[in-house]
Amino acid sequence: MYSFTEENYIKAIFKLQEKSNNAVNTNSIAELMETKPASVTDMVKKLSEKKLLIYEKYKGVELTESGRIMAIEMVRKHRLWETFLHNKLNFSWDEVHDIAEQLEHIKSSKLIDSLDEYLGFPQHDPHGDPIPAKNGSIKRIELFKISEFSIGDFGIISGVVNHTSLFLQHLEKNQLVLGNEIEVVSRSEFDLSLRVKIEGKAPIMVSNEVARNVLLKKIVK
Repeated sequence: MYSFTEENYIKAIFKLQEKSNNAVNTNSIAELMETKPASVTDMVKKLSEKKLLIYEKYKGVELTESGRIMAIEMVRKHRLWETFLHNKLNFSWDEVHDIAEQLEHIKSSKLIDSLDEYLGFPQHDPHGDPIPAKNGSIKRIELFKISEFSIGDFGIISGVVNHTSLFLQHLEKNQLVLGNEIEVVSRSEFDLSLRVKIEGKAPIMVSNEVARNVLLKKIVK
């Protein structure tokens, strides 16, 4: 049995490793966990003693196989709960994260497997993130940020990088939601903002901040 804090650290390290594919430094962990680097150092030493990660001073942190399995289980539970809250209880996509952060610590494997079956074995959560299967495999699709698209490119909104409530509310207000098809119409050389057209609607301006945090699946027309 592990504490909620230990589980949160393991999940955070997993997410950072996914982005870099390298050892994770303690400053990055501190930033994500919103705590002091000294506190992170104490925790990673503790988790290293429990064989959940490998920690070498000045070289960073890597999850062991046991740590990786634990992290994937946490991610699976979190994303299944988000999906349940959104699909079955009608919570909006900007409301589900904080509640799922609490529910992901439930230990019952039987409950989570039943939840997965009840939901029809969903592949993605309300933010477009892949939900790990029971065996730990993760089915990924290649996605690109709007900022990486060229003028005239088309894509379907399939994920977001920023999961904060304010950001998701902004996307909702501007109809930049999962499943909507967009075309990049033009780009401002001044601030790299983009003019995009959502299918069937008038073009809108999208800031560079938004363009770097919305993920698209490319489509060819």
